[in-house]
Amino acid sequence: MELGKQIRKYRNEMSISQDGLAERIFVSRQTISNWENDKSYPDVNSLILLSEVFETSIDNLIKGDIEVMKKQVQNEDQKKFEKLSNVFGILLALVILSPVALVHYLGDVGIVIWVVLAGVTFYVAVKVEKKKKEYDIQTYREIIAFTQGTGLDNLAKAREEGKRLYQKILLALGAGLMTLIIAGISAMLLK
Repeated sequence: MELGKQIRKYRNEMSISQDGLAERIFVSRQTISNWENDKSYPDVNSLILLSEVFETSIDNLIKGDIEVMKKQVQNEDQKKFEKLSNVFGILLALVILSPVALVHYLGDVGIVIWVVLAGVTFYVAVKVEKKKKEYDIQTYREIIAFTQGTGLDNLAKAREEGKRLYQKILLALGAGLMTLIIAGISAMLLK
């Protein structure tokens, strides 16, 4: 974080000791030291008082921290999306591969287990789709660029947006075909 460096810089420019600044901000000298060494972060009231003492805007005071925070949030979003995508992939594979074995070995209980598994998979799929809409990523290239922390330029983005309609149609057809296959296998097993 850059705020500690900013506080130290402004304090030194104004030739104010940590004790002197602490008195003006109504905190202890130790608190000022902790802020400058990035051990703690000032609350909103203290940020306002710091900006008044240093005669600068809060924006200037925490500018470096905003960029660090944005990057940290973006990294966290990428990791969450990757985890959610991996969970969805595993669940989808289980839904596709497990019905025959579940029905064969567990009978009716296997069908119930498979239906529950399919429901959970559907729930996770909806969450993945919501995240994709939130981050405005739909195509494979957009998803890869997002998870790598990069973006597509405007031309590449326009090309990918043009592909979205075809992908949605193919996705719907694929889902319908998969449903027919699973229903066919289930019907054969139940006979």
